[in-house]
Amino acid sequence: MFNLHMHTWRCHHAKGDDEEFVLKAIENGYKTIGFSDHAPYVFPKEHISSFRMECELAEDYASSVKYLREKYKDKIDIKLGFEVEWYPLFIKKELEFLKSFGYDYLILGQHYTDSEVEPYAKYAGAKTDDVKTLDKYVNQVIDGAKSGEILYIAHPDLINFTGSKAVYRERMRYFTSEIKKLDIPLEFNFLGFSETRNYPNDDFWKIVKETGNRVVIGLDAHSPDVYSNKNGLEKMKAKIASFGLTPIENVEELLNK
Repeated sequence: MFNLHMHTWRCHHAKGDDEEFVLKAIENGYKTIGFSDHAPYVFPKEHISSFRMECELAEDYASSVKYLREKYKDKIDIKLGFEVEWYPLFIKKELEFLKSFGYDYLILGQHYTDSEVEPYAKYAGAKTDDVKTLDKYVNQVIDGAKSGEILYIAHPDLINFTGSKAVYRERMRYFTSEIKKLDIPLEFNFLGFSETRNYPNDDFWKIVKETGNRVVIGLDAHSPDVYSNKNGLEKMKAKIASFGLTPIENVEELLNK
């Protein structure tokens, strides 16, 4: 029982006190959890992201997680992480900034394509039949995975391509094959499943089975109550099994790879 995908109020679209997440996880039998809030980015000063913490809150975030790790060390193992985007223009300075907080891991959740500041880039979850946008998403995530900095890829099927299914399958076979070479797991996302978003995408996960990628479950928790949704989680596990996939069960296999 582990979950390494979890957000806090600092990202402006999650709710609940940090400690509430911990207590709910303990209550529901989790042995390891990781906070992985949307990483603050060292963007140009004129831009303030609406869905991630500001740089000024990063120290408070890291300190809170480390405090809770110590407070509940006899009951649960708590990790400090960040969910990052792979923005080539900013990633070098970004990684230098984040490493100052002593994180345990990074997950890659690519919400935007291109390397521009977010409002001027394209949201990957918006419907598009543009093959160039699909290719940008695929290549950007692969580039991030090749960095050696990423533990796993969150909601890899977030890209909402509505064009040719044959093109989608061809690009995703390439995508999953490249990720397979790097032995980086792909996340089956509980938030997308429970809210019936465009992901998890059935076609994508059929390809994952063909390619043989490792799979990890991520709750993508934006409120503490997610840990109590055992019925929903069991339904998702049944869905994963229907593709012939078996998620990673031992967190040490993931963290110590």
